[in-house]
Amino acid sequence: MDRVFAPWRIEWVEREDKNPDVEECVFCELPEHGTDREHRIVARSEHAFCLLNNAPYNPGHAMVIPYDHGGDYGALSDDELLDHARLKQATFDALDAAMGPDAYNAGLNLGGGPAGGSIEDHLHTHVVPRWEGDTNFMPVVSDTKVVVEALSDTYDALHDAFADHDAATGVSDAGAVTLSL
Repeated sequence: MDRVFAPWRIEWVEREDKNPDVEECVFCELPEHGTDREHRIVARSEHAFCLLNNAPYNPGHAMVIPYDHGGDYGALSDDELLDHARLKQATFDALDAAMGPDAYNAGLNLGGGPAGGSIEDHLHTHVVPRWEGDTNFMPVVSDTKVVVEALSDTYDALHDAFADHDAATGVSDAGAVTLSL
C-alpha cells in the first residue's frame, strides 16, 4: 500500500482560532444569527438546515445539520431523524438540479476530533458532489486544493434549486429556502 503524507494539515488541525466569533457551537449559533446568506445556510427544514462548507472539497460541498446540539445519532427523535434524512434527499435533489454531479460522497460526522475536525459533539452529514476526473495531483505536490467555483456562485445555484424543489414553501427572512419535509 502506498502512503501519502500531508504534514501541512497539522497546522489546520491544531489551530487555536477555529471559530473566533463563536462562543460555544458554530452549528448552534449560525442559524440564530439571521444572516443565512452570509453564513451560507442555503435551506432550512423544521429540525435541520443545509449549510455550504466554507472549505469545500468540491463545489457544492454541503452539510445537513440538526438544529439540536448533540453527537449521539441514536438520541435523535423520530421526527428529527426523518427530517434530517429528508433534508439530505432534498440536498441531493438540489445538487443534481444545480450542478449535475456524477456521484456523491455522503457521511455523518459524529463527535469532534478525528470524526469531525473542529466541531465537537454536534453531528452533521457531509454531502460532497463528485465528478469524473475531479481529483488531481495539486493537493499532494503543492499543498493546494483547486475548487473551481466561488462559494457565492454555488450558494446562488443551490439556493435556486432548493427554491424549485417540490417541498419548498418560501424563502425565510434571512434568505434560506424553507422546506416542508
